[in-house]
Amino acid sequence: MNLQQLRYVVEIVRNGNHLSAAADALNTSQPGVSRQIQHLEAELGFDIFIRTRNRIIGLTDAGEQLFAIAQRVTTDVNAVKSLTEEVTGGDRGTLIVGTTHTQARYVLPRVIERFMNAYPGVSLMLKQGDPTYACELVDAGEADLAIGTETVRSFRRLVRLPFANLTRCVVAKVGHPILDADTLTLEEIAKYPIITYDQHYSGRWKVMKAFRDAGLSPKIVLSAIDADVCKTYVEMGLGIAILSSVACDPKRDAGLGTRDASHLIEPSVISVSLRNNTYLRPFIMDFIQSVAPSLTRTVVRDAIAKANLDKLPDDEPYEQMAPPRR
Repeated sequence: MNLQQLRYVVEIVRNGNHLSAAADALNTSQPGVSRQIQHLEAELGFDIFIRTRNRIIGLTDAGEQLFAIAQRVTTDVNAVKSLTEEVTGGDRGTLIVGTTHTQARYVLPRVIERFMNAYPGVSLMLKQGDPTYACELVDAGEADLAIGTETVRSFRRLVRLPFANLTRCVVAKVGHPILDADTLTLEEIAKYPIITYDQHYSGRWKVMKAFRDAGLSPKIVLSAIDADVCKTYVEMGLGIAILSSVACDPKRDAGLGTRDASHLIEPSVISVSLRNNTYLRPFIMDFIQSVAPSLTRTVVRDAIAKANLDKLPDDEPYEQMAPPRR
């Protein structure tokens, strides 16, 4: 058994049990991955994966336990690499941040500019997706930290550090009646076709919860993961959008108007998420503080220490945050 074989197990699970996708992520061949998994199963004496017609469909009970161990081992090895880089490389290395489009497009640009000027020897990489995907990257050791809102499920090995609220606004084409309404209400908003975020984002869940609590059934005509895409279709007159307030700027969005909806829809909570065994290299800590000044080194270290003393149960959905059932 070797470390690379454990990485194969982790990557197969992360890629929905698709060997070809796992091989692509690992820059190797599908037959090579399959062969190494067979060698590992032969050495261990049990099947890791459930197969049907030579296709992997899930983990066996023993495979579930091995997967959990493999995740811990691979992330611990990454932590050792980070320590080695700091001792031998000083302010050189790589910082990988998992985040969402809203954060990458509207919140992080100035933070990243300052960081790159301060740490020219650090290679910074952004990996974008929905909030759950960003945390999955961190959980798998493929990113150092995640920045985003609430996730569909919990991650027992991650420490979540809330630092800000993300409020909502209604966006409409200039001249739309919603912009001139005396009082903005959910009833008024529900009169029009609505464009909003994909259901993997808390922005969608909380919008729909607000309407459900008010006994309303809005007409969602389009959903997307990208606020800029939503605004494009608003400009075309296909509907009004409910978006994060930070994604709207009168200077950038000529032809569009906004109405504050923070009094109607619960805000999302933006957090930095880290593994509970993260080695906090100075440049990682500086990046975190540039994003969230309230997250000092002491606050972060105390949160990690507390998380390690108070382990969460196995991953369960955040019932209060999950997308509504249809």
